[in-house]
Amino acid sequence: MTPTPSTDATWLYAVAPGGVAVPAGLTGVAGELPHTVTVPGLAAVVGAVPRADFDEEPLRARLGDASWLEPAVLRHHHVVEVLSSTSATLPARFATLHRDDRRTAVVLREHRVELLDALRRITGRAEWGVKAHLGTTEAPDEPAAGGADQERPGTAYLLRRRDRRRDREAELQRGYEAAEAVHRVLAEAADEAVSHPPQPAEASAGRGPAVLNGAYLVDGERRAAFEAALDDCAGRFPGLRLELSGPWPPYSFAGPPGAWSRP
Repeated sequence: MTPTPSTDATWLYAVAPGGVAVPAGLTGVAGELPHTVTVPGLAAVVGAVPRADFDEEPLRARLGDASWLEPAVLRHHHVVEVLSSTSATLPARFATLHRDDRRTAVVLREHRVELLDALRRITGRAEWGVKAHLGTTEAPDEPAAGGADQERPGTAYLLRRRDRRRDREAELQRGYEAAEAVHRVLAEAADEAVSHPPQPAEASAGRGPAVLNGAYLVDGERRAAFEAALDDCAGRFPGLRLELSGPWPPYSFAGPPGAWSRP
């Protein structure tokens, strides 16, 4: 007799050491109560979500709906954050789903050695984010001279625009070079470091162009030294506005990528 297919898919939140406890009352992206799928030494924290809402096509539609996406991202992060407050936790990428719990167990077994190694690397450590923006904002282009020639700016006006553009490009290049130096200093003060692409211009409104989006895995005992290194960078590079955020679950260091693939 063929078993009846499950009406639920499995949403993956994180992987933790075996024996991790899921707090009572914790709810996930679909209002479900997360549970664990275990293999020796490992536990995946997962939720049973309705397949009708989370299969590939309906999920794609939901991911394009900000009214659903934003609170769902927060709920996913909340589960990960609660888990990481009491245990080493490898966060899964948002919207990582498996066919069912059995598939999740297969993934754990296939990547058991890598996952155990990743858990060892992050134990006692947290992720800190550092963003850097240029401390100056781009001045607006001056209007062309008025009068009959307003729609045909003169040579002097065009030369001024060219010079301002070159100045902005040079300033931005200096900013990137300073940001690279900051990243090197912070990477030496951290256990691991990753440089993500800087935020797009629309996400940096009013703060100047973004030139650094770094993530740093820092042992609790090295936190003070890391923050001191950041303060030193702020003094050495006054043209940058440095923003520290964290501590976060180690999203940037959770690997390996293959462990989080869809079925």
